[in-house]
Amino acid sequence: MSLSHLQDVPAKSLILLVGPPGAGKTTFCQQAVLQNLALDRPIIYLTTESGASEIEQTLRTRGLGEIEPELLHFVDAYSETVGVSLSDRRDTVSADCADLSSLGIAISKLEERIGRTGIVMVFDSLVSPYLLAGPEVIRFIRLTLSKFVAEGNAIVACMDKGCGRPEDVGAMMSLATGVIEMDVEAGRRILNVVKHPNVKPMTLEVPMDQTWEQRAWDVTTWDREMYRRSFEAEQRGTLDQEIGALAVNIVWPSIIRWNSLLWDPQRFTTMLYDFMIQFGASFREILSMLPWHLKLLYKISLPKSFSRVNDMKKLMRFFQQMMQRRGICIMEYLDEASKTDEHYIRVYESYECTGFENVGTATSLILAPLLAGVCHGLEAETREWNAVETRCIGLGDPYCEVKLVPGAIAELQPALQKNSVALERIHDRLMQRLTAFLLQDKPPVERARLGRTIAYSPETSFPFYAERFHMAFRMGGVRAGKNLGERLTGSGVPRDAAVKHLVSLLHYLKAGELTVDDTIRIRENVESNWIPRFYTTKWEAPCCFFTTGFLNGFFAAVTSQHVKETRCVAMGDPYCEWEFR
Repeated sequence: MSLSHLQDVPAKSLILLVGPPGAGKTTFCQQAVLQNLALDRPIIYLTTESGASEIEQTLRTRGLGEIEPELLHFVDAYSETVGVSLSDRRDTVSADCADLSSLGIAISKLEERIGRTGIVMVFDSLVSPYLLAGPEVIRFIRLTLSKFVAEGNAIVACMDKGCGRPEDVGAMMSLATGVIEMDVEAGRRILNVVKHPNVKPMTLEVPMDQTWEQRAWDVTTWDREMYRRSFEAEQRGTLDQEIGALAVNIVWPSIIRWNSLLWDPQRFTTMLYDFMIQFGASFREILSMLPWHLKLLYKISLPKSFSRVNDMKKLMRFFQQMMQRRGICIMEYLDEASKTDEHYIRVYESYECTGFENVGTATSLILAPLLAGVCHGLEAETREWNAVETRCIGLGDPYCEVKLVPGAIAELQPALQKNSVALERIHDRLMQRLTAFLLQDKPPVERARLGRTIAYSPETSFPFYAERFHMAFRMGGVRAGKNLGERLTGSGVPRDAAVKHLVSLLHYLKAGELTVDDTIRIRENVESNWIPRFYTTKWEAPCCFFTTGFLNGFFAAVTSQHVKETRCVAMGDPYCEWEFR
């Protein structure tokens, strides 16, 4: 039995691919598209995680050549949802993946345009509709997709394992005529055929052919003078006055982090961990920008190795001051608990964890790898440092604690895995507190010593992340905005009042100064405001990924409108602006 046999999708079948992100479900679908196009079977590619042009480009790299007209069609259920430019393509129908009715209409429109049966539809993937519409997707499968199949067509649909409630994924599997569970083991993809119209249950192994993109820090684009000025201003406590407002309420990074994480809970944390290692390691370059007397001071005061307790204590003393000045957390190095090459840091009032007491998972994703990255970047000997949160208020502990070592940590990978139940609990808590703030004027988060703000949020460094995470940020924004809009309208708040609530919320969270009339404008947008201040190059396209998704989700829920970002300060514009569509 070969892989191509499974990708020859039989008529009147709905094949569900279930597996963790990175297991190869999209690759399977795209190979199935190429194989069935070669058999002159018409294709509808329904995409919810990228635009139609991006999908076609990927198919070209996989071998798509010239094909007969009207053979390949797309439902772009991504671009409109997140507010990015829609390609003007005759072969594409747009839809909103948060609106299941619009998906059904788009499918029917293309089915009528094709004018015959035997169509193969790729639905990549069900994750976004499920996270935006919930279990209503099951009814959509039972009615809309099953009807499409009964008319003599076929569907291959993807669903991430671990996304949402197990009983919902189980219900989807029961509605499918075929189920293939996919996973990755030792560099190979494992396909477990659970049920199939033409294939007996079996297991198939195939080589991996996908890699992840991780962007490296390009220090040549840094404005070295501005970094130097900001470092000195921060030490003087005059950062906002000298550089301009950069602080943000700690709730906004939490909204970004936890809503985006829902789209890829298994890999997002690993990629974020690796990114923060790089971010921390760049601290060596930042120190090199300082005036000579400060560079000399740090060269003398910082040890060349951080193995010994006394040496790590010196580094942590310097780092403690920085973390507290920036409002990130209060740190305490535990010299009695630490030993050579095994260090422990206790953390209070962490901006990541405050407000998430007893949610059932460790909630710090930034600080631990940041500490490891700093050690990696500043130590004279190049060693791979790692860190893991061993105690957390999210797990019910009275404080958080980080273990920091050079080398591997056995507890790291299990700690990075987040289950959907805990993620939904965190999301609900965030939304409840935002709604209580808007309707009852209750502050969402208070910290006794550090207050409500953080000087700089790594969660907004989106242009440096891999492309896959741009999608997660956009869709995470859609979900957060949609949920907030629905909660306000569900509480009886009129449309105009809901928009005023949005303006006051972004102002309170220091996410930006929002005005809404014929367009939407945000000045001091925290997502992009730092880019023209610290980088010498301009971005070629708008980069407010989360904000654009958030505005789309909110206005779709409140006014049935979508928006598109047309101006961005990262491109050199004086403000960020969105047009209604």
